[in-house]
Amino acid sequence: MFSPISEYNDDDSASIQWPLSPVSDSESDFPSFSFRRSFSNAANINLPTSLSTAKIVALPNSAYYIPNFITAEEERILLDKIANAPKPHWTQLSHRRLITYPSALTPNNILLNNPLPLWLTAPYIPRMQSLNLWGKAPHGQPNHVLINEYKPGEGIMPHEDGPAYHPMVATISLGGSIVLDIFEKDGMRNPEEKRVPVFRILQEPRSLLVTTGELYTSHLHGIAAVEVDENLGPQTIANWEQLGSREAFKDSRNARTLRTSLTYRDVLRVSNLGTKLFGRKN
Repeated sequence: MFSPISEYNDDDSASIQWPLSPVSDSESDFPSFSFRRSFSNAANINLPTSLSTAKIVALPNSAYYIPNFITAEEERILLDKIANAPKPHWTQLSHRRLITYPSALTPNNILLNNPLPLWLTAPYIPRMQSLNLWGKAPHGQPNHVLINEYKPGEGIMPHEDGPAYHPMVATISLGGSIVLDIFEKDGMRNPEEKRVPVFRILQEPRSLLVTTGELYTSHLHGIAAVEVDENLGPQTIANWEQLGSREAFKDSRNARTLRTSLTYRDVLRVSNLGTKLFGRKN
């Protein structure tokens, strides 16, 4: 029987049924906000002058897509840091492996307070803050990063992020492109029903995808375990017109390569025990 699962569990039986509060999609959540030139020029990138211009209009409220959010050099540095992470830091699941920074949550969904490593924060979090992405988050910025690595043919079953986090996720993609499938949560309770996504989002390397609002609370997301994403085009990909390079998918296919994702979130409950045990890190 299928039921939504936690991102840390590949077992179909791990059901999640938590109450989720709706998130407003008013302009006050993400006001028009001109990018700071220091973040744009220094990295030789151009952020949107307003987050509203990055909105994926084909999706329920709300999702935003920014291609080339980081540079190729920044991508290289991040991938090098990840490749050199000590093996004990990795958690090997049946279909992928992951690392959590600064640590995994406790069984009670509490984060032990400890700073994120600098190579995951600067300049990426300030760049997000320049668009006021974390303006309504309790801590004003993400305090947790989940790094997932997907080889061709690997994926993750439909799941939701749940109530441990402020209801917004910002994901930076590295390496290869991949399709994120979106499912209606209530439409997947029947075990005999075929799992058909209602929307598909194509995530290019170096892009930023932000999901919040109804898309966070009322939908599941997953990645098909395939080696080639097919049937790609303006009728099937919600963010097709916002892609940085549609030419790369002119044959309507994406042959997957190794793809790594950095998922930034703000954990709601934080304990200072982590600081007392391990001290502050520079």
